[in-house]
Amino acid sequence: MKHPFKLSLFILSFFLLARINSSIAQSKMRPVEELTADTSGWGAFMHATKIARNKFEILPVNPAKANETLYQTQVTTHSIMGAIVYFSGGILIDDGWIRILGSGNEKLDRTLSEWNKGKTFKEFGEKPQFLLVADDVIGGFFAINGGALGPELGKVYYLAPDDLKWESLHIGYSEFIDFCLVGNMDQFYDKLRWKSWRADMTGITGNKGFSIYPFTWTVEGKDIEKDSRKVVPIEEIYRLETDALKQLPITK
Repeated sequence: MKHPFKLSLFILSFFLLARINSSIAQSKMRPVEELTADTSGWGAFMHATKIARNKFEILPVNPAKANETLYQTQVTTHSIMGAIVYFSGGILIDDGWIRILGSGNEKLDRTLSEWNKGKTFKEFGEKPQFLLVADDVIGGFFAINGGALGPELGKVYYLAPDDLKWESLHIGYSEFIDFCLVGNMDQFYDKLRWKSWRADMTGITGNKGFSIYPFTWTVEGKDIEKDSRKVVPIEEIYRLETDALKQLPITK
């Protein structure tokens, strides 16, 4: 049996060490001035929008929130991701079917950094094993793989709601943005879009999604026209799917 005093010292030391490690991580974080020294990523993104075939909406940015989110994310604006975070509140694709995370807006009231905290990392400055960068209204989630999702490091993986597993799209973040702008959405979402989906999107913000029942990863839920749909917080859908991913035996 451990002595109560020694046990208390052990617990205190553990929490002090955790705090020190957190402080070290914070001290290594680059300032916004350094992260924004090169803003060429935004120019590259805007150039890509010129050939867009899908509808897109660049949400207005709040400068203070952009600074905070970029600092927390620690990505430079030389990159497309950093530029989207810094220069937009997020981007809505195809009437909001896909939501690309930025620094937040009333239409997409989630920032890239805040959405990932507690899901892919605990504290800002930590290197995540994957990073959630976008999602769709039916509960599909896009993430950059840092090692936890599969062998293709740095590639975008998709948690598909119809088979409930992370699958590599074999493309990086910039190519994913290109896909959102010019890709064939009807083909990608084959059998996951119902006839009235566009009309049903009216009034749904980027913090909401369709909870579909029977679940689309089950045999009973494969006919999207017959499934019932309810608008719920996207957080609820993410928790449901990731819990099911861990616990349910998914048969293919």
